[in-house]
Amino acid sequence: MLPVTGDIMAAETGATTAADPPRKVAVRGRRPWIAVRGHRLWVGLIALTAATAYAVLGLVKLATFRASTFDLVIVDQAVRNYARFRPPYVPVMGAWHDRGLDYVQLADHFSPIYALLAPFYWIHDGPATLVVVQALLFAAAIPFIWLFTRRVLGTVPAYLVAVAYALSWPVAQAVAFDAHEVMFVPVLTAIMIERYHADRPLPAFVAMFALLLIKEDMGLMVIGFGLYLLLTGDRLRGLCCAVVGVCGVLLTRGALIPMLGGDTGDFWAYGHLGPDLPGAALGLLSDPLGSLLLPFSDEAKVDTLFLLVWPTLLLCLLSPLSVVALPHVLERMLSDRALWWQADFQYSAFTVVILLLAGVDGLARLLRRIRRPDDRSLKLVWSAAVYVVALTLVPRFALDQLYHPDFYKGDEVKIAAARAAVAQVPSGVTVEAVNSLGPALTSRTTVMLWTGESHGAPWVVADTARWEFPFGSAEDQAAQVDRLVSEGYAKVFERDGYVVLRR
Repeated sequence: MLPVTGDIMAAETGATTAADPPRKVAVRGRRPWIAVRGHRLWVGLIALTAATAYAVLGLVKLATFRASTFDLVIVDQAVRNYARFRPPYVPVMGAWHDRGLDYVQLADHFSPIYALLAPFYWIHDGPATLVVVQALLFAAAIPFIWLFTRRVLGTVPAYLVAVAYALSWPVAQAVAFDAHEVMFVPVLTAIMIERYHADRPLPAFVAMFALLLIKEDMGLMVIGFGLYLLLTGDRLRGLCCAVVGVCGVLLTRGALIPMLGGDTGDFWAYGHLGPDLPGAALGLLSDPLGSLLLPFSDEAKVDTLFLLVWPTLLLCLLSPLSVVALPHVLERMLSDRALWWQADFQYSAFTVVILLLAGVDGLARLLRRIRRPDDRSLKLVWSAAVYVVALTLVPRFALDQLYHPDFYKGDEVKIAAARAAVAQVPSGVTVEAVNSLGPALTSRTTVMLWTGESHGAPWVVADTARWEFPFGSAEDQAAQVDRLVSEGYAKVFERDGYVVLRR
């Protein structure tokens, strides 16, 4: 691999460099920042357009009461407390787990990186800030995707692949479902891979270490990066990365989360394999054939796996970069949580950048294998096909909503009733709110999720007309309202199914 200057000049001439370990080559030429200066505006416009689309999607859902307490209020409560220089208490999760309102977010998922969002709450305190910042972070991966692709395939393919990422279904599903820690992953994985490929190991490894601050299982991705380095010959650093990843997982799950008051069993999804990590490992080893087939044991798993690799026309499978994503994908597919297998939520956004860049690298390797490494036409055809595939998947996933006028209107009767209901709740109180109304109250009240078990909050905002998580049906919700009234709550508002109760 060439250093940055050499790689950019190689891209200008159509040369191909795969994502192998860096080796220094003395190359004369323009400084890298001069070589890419003419493209900054266009790459920036792509990123800005993507961020705007993501933000609009999230803000419209928030304004029309289609966001949810789980998980938007969870993140909002944590960041608000960081912004006020307090521990990241998340009362909504404390009540859910019956562990008290002083339950900290770090005991649920180890995500101290949320503290970086605190300054944005000094500007605007509320979940809308999370929606906008998340949009910006997802779009921030685009320049690094462009740089990597330009270095390997050339300028035009770089633009096509960058837009394909902007339209990608994993990002669409993530930005459409509230805010999550995954917002930090695409940009950090893009920096990690692109800077390592550019022979700039310091920012690459800084980004890698930052991944460990996102979630307790990000050590798996670090292990994957270490395996990639080992496979491509950078053995010492690969071994070090793998050890760091293992230590990260063991430290956060085995020590930090229990120390902070959490329970590692909350997210243990492998009871069918064993009661704990060693037991699960033994379970996998005891049935090798069954273990190999387990990731393909359900139609939803197969659909998601195919959707992950199809946007690169399967060429990501030709690149060792795919190994970086493998541990996280297996974490999902070996679990017993059906939600983790599906393509409907945010989970696929953890690996979207890795697999897309693996596709770029896979094409470069394929062209070398067929002895056509400088074939610009094949590079252009593949990158155009990647763009077209991303475009054809848009109607199936969340970005499709943006060009339908009804999305911006929502259910006007429901929206008016919801606004009237939340207006009944005074500021500064503790309220149990139905899942869809928590985000509208979290800026000025202490929100808990309204469930079938009362937590004794002085205010309750319920919905008896539409099914809401975590109830089984709208009838169950109406029955819970009746129970609360029998226990001494009084109805102070009722309209279009929304009921506001005061104790």
